[in-house]
Amino acid sequence: MMEMSLESQNIEYKKSWHDEYLKWVCGFANGQGGKIYIGKDDDGVTVGVEDAKRLSEDIPNKIRNHMGISCEVNLKEENGLSYIEIVVKPYGVAISYRGSYYYRSGSVKSELTGAALNDFLLKKSGLTWDEVIEERASMADIDHDSIVRYLQFASLGDRLPNVAGLDDYQILEKLRLVEGGKLKRGAIIMFGKDPNRFYPNVQLKIGRFINDSEFRYQEVIEGNLIKIFEDSLEILEYKFIIREVEIKDYFRVQKKGNYPREALREMVLNALVHRNYMGPMIQMRVYDDKITLWNLGQLPDSLTAEGLTQFHASYPRNPLIAGACFKATLIDSWGSGISKIMTACKNEGLPEPRFEAFGGGVLVTLFRPMDEVEDGDNTQKHVENDGIETPQKTDLEESGLKSGLENGLKSGLKSGLKIEFQIIALMEEDSQITMDEIALKLQRARSGIAKHLKAMQQKNMIRRIGPNKGGHWEIIENENNK
Repeated sequence: MMEMSLESQNIEYKKSWHDEYLKWVCGFANGQGGKIYIGKDDDGVTVGVEDAKRLSEDIPNKIRNHMGISCEVNLKEENGLSYIEIVVKPYGVAISYRGSYYYRSGSVKSELTGAALNDFLLKKSGLTWDEVIEERASMADIDHDSIVRYLQFASLGDRLPNVAGLDDYQILEKLRLVEGGKLKRGAIIMFGKDPNRFYPNVQLKIGRFINDSEFRYQEVIEGNLIKIFEDSLEILEYKFIIREVEIKDYFRVQKKGNYPREALREMVLNALVHRNYMGPMIQMRVYDDKITLWNLGQLPDSLTAEGLTQFHASYPRNPLIAGACFKATLIDSWGSGISKIMTACKNEGLPEPRFEAFGGGVLVTLFRPMDEVEDGDNTQKHVENDGIETPQKTDLEESGLKSGLENGLKSGLKSGLKIEFQIIALMEEDSQITMDEIALKLQRARSGIAKHLKAMQQKNMIRRIGPNKGGHWEIIENENNK
């Protein structure tokens, strides 16, 4: 009886034996195990092999001598034809063949090198990359302000244990980012002053592209995870993304069909949490009709790119980093990031995002239909860069925006207004609101809010009365607030 009709992840058919096939044995031993049949064609049909008995005795010796492992080798017969079955069990330690490491993933055998080999060896040793002690680092390399910002995120939920009165080191202990008085790699990635001093390419590059071979400009954001997360979203929306808005009922409201902030947020967070930090930087490309984001980090064997869009368990590449982000309410721990991206795009009327395994990592693409600008009776639609002045007001808006703004704020339209008006709305609700509270409520980077507040003061829209602590904001009535 034929063992299998086709080759699969755990089955390999060979018509004859060559010592080259020891690489396949190595790949199975480092993977999930498997079987190699000598004397069968690609369809699993027995064709027989010459001198099968001698081979069945030689192959175990070759495996043992070259790799130091033992495999079950069986001499079998079908329809009068002899063939050999090699049963390879998975090994908990890394197995090499002639100094190289091979791995069986799906139906492909590949040699592990570079970052992939580093990940593999760590996994076989029972560690993940972010758990390794960074001997070169000390608490002097930790940015206190980033920990403060982290705690502000965590204050929005109840996942972080009580850290009141604890110093920075004790907080890192709570997050399991230190051991024996030494920092782990995860601590440097989360809160380091300059992670690039320890690891190359702890960065996110954003490029504005006309097509795949021509781009207009780019930005490279570097720093720890907290800084890259906040700054990249701020720069992305301020400089790279063109948002369509419409003037309706006195308000400049975002049109349907814009990239949802929640989707962009999840894209960036997923990349930062799950990337391979020993490889190239995260790369984001912004086109007229799509945004792509790629980060290095192969999917687990049990998960395909197609499976990302379906229900799946969480497989954190960096569990300490993922755990810290979970405690700060930045992510959920149930593999729901992809689902959030898809739902957010669907709610905006955008095409379904695409998730692909590409170049040893994952490529995510958000699509946006290109609509033409339309004009209506008292509605004017146009494109504006968030944070860049685009004065296109109708006569109706000029005459009634201020009063309409007040009514609109009460009607819950704040999310569709320009950032300056959102800030003013928060100040009207609480004149003593702090810069950090504004950043948290609007889900924007503190540095970006600081720039907006400075610009608004320069335009005489607001003024600060009293010190940073204990003072309050005053909204100034003038043309800039219309």
